[in-house]
Amino acid sequence: METGLMNHQAEAFVHPLSNPGAAGICPEMLEVAEEANRAGDYALAAEIYGSQLQDLQQPDRGLCLRRADSLARAGRISEALEGYCTAAGICKLQPRELPLLVETIAKTLREKELGGAWSNGGHADNEECPKEDEALDLFSCRLCLRLLHDPTTLECGHTFCKHCLDERAAPDCTLCMAKVPSQSPPAPQPPRRINVVLSGLLDKLFSTESKARRLWAEGELLWRSRSMKEALEKYNAALDLAPSSGRLLVQRAELHMEMLNFSQAVQDASSLCFISPHWTKAHYLKATALTKASRPDEALQEYFLCVALKPDWTKAKLEAQKVLSKLFSSVFEREDMPTPLHPLQGGAATRLIKPGALLGSLRGPSSSSAQDSELSLCKSSPALDSDSQDAAPSTSKSLASVLAALPAPPGVRKRKYSGEGTSGAPCKLLKPEGGVAAAVCGGRLVPAELLDSGDLECSLCMRLFYEPVTTPCGHTFCLKCLERCLDHNSNCPLCKENLSEYLANRGYSITLLMEEVLQRYMGDELADRRKIHEEEMKELSNLNQEVPIFVCTMAFPTIPCPLHVFEPRYRLMIRRSMETGTKQFGMCIADDLKGFADYGCMLQVRDVKIFPDGRSVVDTIGVSRFKVLSHGQRDGYHTAKIEYLEDKKVEGEELVELLKLHDAVYDQANSWFTSLRDDMKCQILSHFGQLPTKDPDPTASPSGPPWCWWLLAVLPLENRAQLTILAMASLKERLMAIRRVLIFVTRKRPRSCSFKSKARLTHCLDNCLDKLTTDE
Repeated sequence: METGLMNHQAEAFVHPLSNPGAAGICPEMLEVAEEANRAGDYALAAEIYGSQLQDLQQPDRGLCLRRADSLARAGRISEALEGYCTAAGICKLQPRELPLLVETIAKTLREKELGGAWSNGGHADNEECPKEDEALDLFSCRLCLRLLHDPTTLECGHTFCKHCLDERAAPDCTLCMAKVPSQSPPAPQPPRRINVVLSGLLDKLFSTESKARRLWAEGELLWRSRSMKEALEKYNAALDLAPSSGRLLVQRAELHMEMLNFSQAVQDASSLCFISPHWTKAHYLKATALTKASRPDEALQEYFLCVALKPDWTKAKLEAQKVLSKLFSSVFEREDMPTPLHPLQGGAATRLIKPGALLGSLRGPSSSSAQDSELSLCKSSPALDSDSQDAAPSTSKSLASVLAALPAPPGVRKRKYSGEGTSGAPCKLLKPEGGVAAAVCGGRLVPAELLDSGDLECSLCMRLFYEPVTTPCGHTFCLKCLERCLDHNSNCPLCKENLSEYLANRGYSITLLMEEVLQRYMGDELADRRKIHEEEMKELSNLNQEVPIFVCTMAFPTIPCPLHVFEPRYRLMIRRSMETGTKQFGMCIADDLKGFADYGCMLQVRDVKIFPDGRSVVDTIGVSRFKVLSHGQRDGYHTAKIEYLEDKKVEGEELVELLKLHDAVYDQANSWFTSLRDDMKCQILSHFGQLPTKDPDPTASPSGPPWCWWLLAVLPLENRAQLTILAMASLKERLMAIRRVLIFVTRKRPRSCSFKSKARLTHCLDNCLDKLTTDE
């Protein structure tokens, strides 16, 4: 750090000489002095410049400034100030001529007063929020860094202040960068609604701060509309409720300055510095207010603190240089000030330009307490009174005495250079006035006695929120509860606002703040709620005890079965099959007495495409057959207890006969399909694909060879006839039934026949099937 400052100073502005060719100025000696500066031997450089000045009849301003710069670099600030005063007496000092003095004083202040731990600039790296002021926590808006006011939840699940979102031109989330779905043509954004549950929770947990935050927001709106008097009243009321709110003090101080109430602005800035003594923005604000209040000497102290806390803050350096320039000039603004004599000669003139006045301006007010000194409104004067001037020593002050005159950060005990740190770490559990433990959330206490699971209950299931989701209208529900409601109606269950666009975007993102509140403060209740949900999912995933049944059409193993789902009960059924991970459900045809048939086929979901209105197309394929043991219902859709069907195993001669029958029926089926007209074959191929190849081992699968099911789906049979063959547990019986159907179709269908008379043909086939199943 120190090396960097020296390098910067070595490249500083070189003051031009007033008369480079004047007698007594030796260019070679000046070159040696510059070399000494570059080598870091500032005392030698100052001595050389001083010897050059002694040889002059009249002081050279540029040489005086060079000597003062070298003295400042050497740490001899008192002598340096005398040199700058001499130069100022010749001609007014410009701000660009004082960077070395500002940096040196700030560096000394940083090392001796703030300690080595502040060499990085302390909290100055974050100009928006010091650690001491309203620490960012769970309930803070990530845009304004304050307590959430009118919390509004976006589609991505993140929550911000409504006012902060309304001020942003881009609707994208700043945390996850989620983009709002674009529309063509672009539609106007609907007004954002407040999250009702979170708003009520914040008002309950942080009643006083929430009221102050509301008044604060109202004040900002009034200020923006130029109603500054009314805005000030709102800020005053807010600060009465939250007197230690640093950002609120900042805004009121800025409002005071805009209203030209500089004394009040100084008071607010002083309070802010007392609350957050290491926040550079607080000191800069105070310096600005002091400058506008015509108190430059006090402003200079604050600028020095700014540079000490944040060495690379160029703006603060420039302001300090401007104030220093004015202070040096003010020494010579008195009409009775005589013309300065040679700077190294004695006499009255020399005493008048001693840096006593300037050193006095660097001293802090000598009141009894730090807070009183910060809030004092004493009159400022660039020079000391006559008593102080008379008391000032005629010789140069030592470095220690100069450092003693430098100000300390308000409200902070001076620390030695050895680096003593503040002791004590913030507690994790505090007790409020009532003695009831309160959880610490960042910088805020959450009163445990106010937390109630009833504030976090879903209004649909009347249980604690599980996977809470907030709709665009601001209401929060459990994810599963909301989906079930939107299956029946696209309106909000509470306010009846239309949510068709929300449904179309499928923006069911978890409200992250609500989820975090549940995990952090309702951990036990949430664990019980999660256990109940997991038990429900486990029960739903049991594909033997309670299988969901889709009552629609015939389905067969290995055969695709696309479905168009639009009924609310089946939307729920399909969603649950996906959530449990089974991705399976049963398919049965309807039965007038029992509701659905006693035999069916399990379907495996391969893909689901959901339409904006909630309808979906589900791509499934048959997996295995089953027999229904008992019928039931759950949440509006049918369920069943089942057992899976498998073909009986055969061996020996029975197996040989079965293989012969299998080959013969397959060839018969292939011949029948080949004999069909081209347009009919195209229709079959587009719906069911090619006839599967003949299996070398037709008994390998529990459901038999796939080509049998392909043929059964293609043949023009009524569902009852297809169900009869589906229920057969013998491959031999199934092959014989298929063969007799093929024989009947081949014999009864004329060569020019088409399937327009399908109903009639099907009736004949059913009669044939009844005969062949009873003949056996």
